[in-house]
This record gives sequence, structure tokens and C-alpha cells, in this order.
Amino acid sequence: MPENKTTATGADVDAYIQTVEPERRREEATLLDQLFREVTGFEPRMWGASIIGYGAYHYRYDSGREGDFLATGFSPRKAKHSIYIMPGYQDYSAILARLGKHKTGKACLYVNKLADIDLDVLKALVRAGLADLDRIYGVRPT
Repeated sequence: MPENKTTATGADVDAYIQTVEPERRREEATLLDQLFREVTGFEPRMWGASIIGYGAYHYRYDSGREGDFLATGFSPRKAKHSIYIMPGYQDYSAILARLGKHKTGKACLYVNKLADIDLDVLKALVRAGLADLDRIYGVRPT
């Protein structure tokens, strides 16, 4: 079985956030880091080169593939923030309806700027995703 391409690293989260451009995106990354620390109670860890993760879980699929992945987190991309709400197959439509301007992928939420969304609703969404993931796989600190 192939290994995950995205794995936890020892890179410094704060140092990474200081490299985020443009400045507005860096300021928002700092705010998101505070939000995720508050909601999860976990210290962040870099996953790959650009994802900041909070907590982790171990998965094992029926196919035999298994590994570890971040429980929740974000990546401050140039165009939009990618916010990882796991598991991606849960229905969070009631929460998302209150969030504000966003787009979704399978397990990812895309936000252009934080001013477009309600941060209290984002907190509720992160809590819901983390609770669902914990029921399925068990979430642990990283």
C-alpha cells in the first residue's frame, strides 16, 4: 500500500504562518490558528508543507489501507483558505447555511476572506466535525 503524501512534520507552525502572503492572508491565518486552538484544545502541527492541523486520527479502510491524518485544520492558500472539516461525508448543511460566503469540497471548506463568514458558526462547524470524527475513529492530540 502506498503511504500518505501528506504527513505530520516537525516544521514550526508560527514560523510558517509568518511566511504567508499577502499580509491579509497571514493575519487571517493567525486568527484561524487561535480559533482552532480554542475550539480543539490541541496544539497545531504542520502536515506537509502548508497544512496546519489540530489533532489526528488513525484510519483503516476495508481495503487494508491505513494511516494517520489531521483531525481538522486549515491551509492559508493564496486564493482562498482551505479549511479541513473531517469526516467529509457527514451532512453539515444546517450549519453551513448559517456560515456565510463559502464553497465546499468533499472534506474541505473554501473561504476567500474571513470577513465573509460568521466565525462563531465556523467554531460550531469545527466542533461538529471533530465530534463526528471522534465517534468514528477516535481523535487524539498530535
